[in-house]
Amino acid sequence: MDGSWSEGVPAAVGGKRQQFGSRFLSDPARVFHHNAWDNVKWSEEQAAAAERRVQENSTQRVCQQKQVDYEINAHKYWNDFYKIHENRFFKDRHWLFTEFPELAPSQNQKDLLSENKRSEVPECRRSEDGPGLTTEQHGCSSDSLGGHKTQLPPVEENVTQTLSHLEICADEFPGASATYRILEVGCGVGNTVFPILQTNNDPRLFVYCCDFSSTAVELVQTNSAYDPSRCFAFVHDLCDEEKSYPVPGNSLDVIILIFVLSAIVPDKMQKAINRLSKLLKPGGVMLLRDYGRYDMAQLRFKKGQCLSENFYVRGDGTRVYFFTQDELDTLFTTAGLEKVQNLVDRRLQVNRGKQLTMYRVWIQCKYRKPVLSNTS
Repeated sequence: MDGSWSEGVPAAVGGKRQQFGSRFLSDPARVFHHNAWDNVKWSEEQAAAAERRVQENSTQRVCQQKQVDYEINAHKYWNDFYKIHENRFFKDRHWLFTEFPELAPSQNQKDLLSENKRSEVPECRRSEDGPGLTTEQHGCSSDSLGGHKTQLPPVEENVTQTLSHLEICADEFPGASATYRILEVGCGVGNTVFPILQTNNDPRLFVYCCDFSSTAVELVQTNSAYDPSRCFAFVHDLCDEEKSYPVPGNSLDVIILIFVLSAIVPDKMQKAINRLSKLLKPGGVMLLRDYGRYDMAQLRFKKGQCLSENFYVRGDGTRVYFFTQDELDTLFTTAGLEKVQNLVDRRLQVNRGKQLTMYRVWIQCKYRKPVLSNTS
């Protein structure tokens, strides 16, 4: 499998740090058994070589017939991925609490809680029927978080039966009584959701998580760490404009997008972000970490795997896009959000065993929904 699957684990998180020359050497066990250096500067020669490599592997495009197949059967390719790997592929993302303090029971969260807990939730709106509101739950857990349940609890089954035809009202949706709500889109098997629930014991917290893959959602649902009194997992297509989320607008404090926006067709990204933006409370934030332009994974693609400019298909049929900071800024600001953070994270990872040097490029963003003034 190509290297585009590797995720970014900030080297500053967990484990020891040893000074190594003018840089810092991270605990290898925290970064895929590699040595890693932060904030690596690229020379002009490296940047030019990366650009040439991308031009080369983009000259031959995937034929239109296959591109249609990858789009229509995207759910199948992701289901196959999770059927093969289950919850063994990605590690739990405990580093998120350092990168995004909004996810931990910190002072930042308390401030946002105080600011937003009075925010009004629209009285009612009609939810569309369909699989986007089913509670096939997607989550992942490591062995440290326990095994799997044999069946869903009755309360979850009841929610599954009623959500598709009930109006979403201020007091009739999962987590309605919570004062701090987090949604992760593209939750996979729960590598973000379960660490949040494990770390943040605030009784006012409620976490929603959804994924395109029903197989992934089922892995979340059947995990022993899944608690329907604190979490609601459901199958949802980020690009489906006909299906709504099971929460009212202006009801979420945080929305998480970790290596998920890159998996959809570029032409559909803006509308997907627009819909998510409407779910945020004034003052709520959208958090993103995703692949950056000229990441090692992009350079390793071969001719014939390029779908469109900077958009590729992996050998297993899943797809990936490589962003620039400006592209992401346009997506978020067009959706009415204000920039808090938009940075490039360049890392050098060295696998001494395989004698591989890997230059990783990720982009990390934090955008906030403007707070309404008293006069408005």
